Amino acid sequence: MTATDPGPLPARRRADVERNERALLEAAAAVFAQSGRHATVRDVAEAAGVGMGTLYRHFPTRGDLVIAVYRHQIEVCAAAGPELLRAEPSPLEATRKWMLLFADFLGAKHGMVTVMRGDPQGLATLHALFLERLAPVLTALLDAGRAVGEVASDATAYELMRAVGDLCAFAPDDPDYDVRRVIALLVRGLATTG
Repeated sequence: MTATDPGPLPARRRADVERNERALLEAAAAVFAQSGRHATVRDVAEAAGVGMGTLYRHFPTRGDLVIAVYRHQIEVCAAAGPELLRAEPSPLEATRKWMLLFADFLGAKHGMVTVMRGDPQGLATLHALFLERLAPVLTALLDAGRAVGEVASDATAYELMRAVGDLCAFAPDDPDYDVRRVIALLVRGLATTG
């Protein structure tokens, strides 16, 4: 290494790239959840605190950004299941917290779906990924609750995911409706045999 050849780039540069990408994905999820198809990439860049050039280096098109956000949100939700099982005092509480996180994801998802309406093939692929990654996570949470006698219901992960989806569908449009409260009631119902 000489004064004119500083050697390899420091690892910090890679961390900055990852930080920018994560900031963009998180900001985009929030912007899409709030503004849906009216969200602009400029709104996303501003919310992430980065310039347009940075956004386009990571995601050359709006569609690339939407797909990346959707995939990122799925992975965040999938990773949360095992983490909650380890951290929470009971599997039922872990299930409740995971379903609230899932509801937050659905809020962002609804906004992203409006952005992707022109790409039905892409939407179908993402929906398949959504079920493939998240149904097993909720199944594991339910099975853990059944193993310790906290969950008596035989409801499947798919049924519960559909139910939460239906509960979330119109939540943003009604200030008198608290979807989180209704999800808590749904989770409490898992412990009873109806």
